Amino acid sequence: MGKSYTSYGDRGFSQFLRRAFNRHLGYNEEDFDKPIIGICNTFSEINRCHAHIGPLIEAIKRGVIMAGGLPLEFPTISLGEINTSPTTMLYRNLAAMDTEEMIRAQPIDGVVLMGGCDKVTPAQLMGAASADIPAILFTGGPMANGEYEGRTLGACSDCRYFWQEYRGGSVSEEELIKINEALAPTAGHCMVMGSASTMAVCSEALGLMLPGAAAIPATHNKRLAAAQETGKQIVEAVRQGLKPSKLLTRRSFENAIRLLMAVGGSSNAVIHLTAIAGRLGIELPIRLFDELSRTTPFLANLRPAGTYQMEDLFRAGGAPAVLKELAPLLHLEELTITGRTIGESLQSVTISETYRDIIRPYGDPLHQEGGIAILHGNLAPNGAVIKTKAASRSLLSHRGKAVVFTSVSDLEARINDPELQVAPEDILVLQNAGPVGAPGMPEAGMLPIPEKLLKQGVRDMVRISDARMSGTAFGTVVLHVTPEAAVGGMIALVRTGDEIELDVERRSLQLLVSEEELARRRSEWTPLKITGRGYTRLYQEHVLQADKGCDFDFLLPDEPEHK
Repeated sequence: MGKSYTSYGDRGFSQFLRRAFNRHLGYNEEDFDKPIIGICNTFSEINRCHAHIGPLIEAIKRGVIMAGGLPLEFPTISLGEINTSPTTMLYRNLAAMDTEEMIRAQPIDGVVLMGGCDKVTPAQLMGAASADIPAILFTGGPMANGEYEGRTLGACSDCRYFWQEYRGGSVSEEELIKINEALAPTAGHCMVMGSASTMAVCSEALGLMLPGAAAIPATHNKRLAAAQETGKQIVEAVRQGLKPSKLLTRRSFENAIRLLMAVGGSSNAVIHLTAIAGRLGIELPIRLFDELSRTTPFLANLRPAGTYQMEDLFRAGGAPAVLKELAPLLHLEELTITGRTIGESLQSVTISETYRDIIRPYGDPLHQEGGIAILHGNLAPNGAVIKTKAASRSLLSHRGKAVVFTSVSDLEARINDPELQVAPEDILVLQNAGPVGAPGMPEAGMLPIPEKLLKQGVRDMVRISDARMSGTAFGTVVLHVTPEAAVGGMIALVRTGDEIELDVERRSLQLLVSEEELARRRSEWTPLKITGRGYTRLYQEHVLQADKGCDFDFLLPDEPEHK
């Protein structure tokens, strides 16, 4: 424990005091000469996705001890999607700061990042990248599949699907209650390829998680075994000096983006990967995501863009099996936390033909291109995101009139108003739901279909916003429009009745209004006045836009690197 001393102005006294107080822990003095491994504990009874991690942490500790290290837990912020107001994204950067500062402040040589729910994993990786000591990620794992009358259920794709059907009148309240009881049957995070699962598999591609660990169900005995191996590996990583700055390069992020596109992963990963890379001075231009998507086959048949769920991906071989198929496109020389390159790790991976409906061969994909596209145009000069494989093909080229909602509260107040003037071919537009405007960029981008249209049989419309949507969501939804409305982006100037043209093949998003009219509207626009206090005010004053990862400007290196 000869590092990160408490400051008393007397180093000798700091050492003396540390020895005296640490005797209470019950260790011998020579125990503190071993590698000290911090275990970042995000347990929370409020965050149900992390409520089960106690036994996993004990397994990690066993692995650390087996490898000759000394494990010590420490707590950090725990963010759970369902019980956090107004949105966990508001607090992702706070969790990242907490993780970074606790790693820096405490006398540890390496750290196990124990995460799971959507924003915790990227927050931990952001903090660990900045702290830059050996770090390895482990998650609580996905829930087992739900089931209702013979139908496999997945949280929270089916949460959204059945709620929409209930609003449309095709599911009764009694049936909805029974479905609700079956949606989240076990411990763990969402079992579809939502944000939690996406960031876990991307972490494998980045080299910061043991191969195969992402897809193991939360309740499977192999997750305990993987936890123990994680504990062993972090001790070895400390001995080898495998810091994030050695593992995370531009090429390793390109590997992660390839995997993101091949599994139809969450659109939120575009923001999170950009933010993690930014902590090391690595720029990931938003156009890079589209370039790699154009040349990456869609291989994993996973919801919400496909048929199967994480439990099925686990049986089919997990992320390593998908990476094996992607090998011709990967930078195989990139080093991982195992001390081996990703290419060396994939040499022993085999793929059973039994599961070829879950993971398609490289030469026979589900689709020739990846699951996400990046749009540009006068409505999104710095980019917007659409999850193409979860959208309606008939709407990927569409021209319609805007129906505008000026805020999330305006949306909630008017979307189901019987007097709302809206038609199926219209385009729903939500303003002021971005990082600054909301604040926190909530998952409001999958705007509800107006109830009166649902009852007419409409199940999808083009929807455009500066918000995000859950990785478990679906529909023809254009997200992350940048710049956002609250900072003067073009989306702030859209008015009900304006024509908008979406052309995904051309990667185009255009507001069909004359320059003269837009100039007039611009002259009438007033910027958002920030009046809050505390952390929320700090967030609004310093958060970057979506194309820059929504990190804080003061947390990035002064000079970008190109690694």
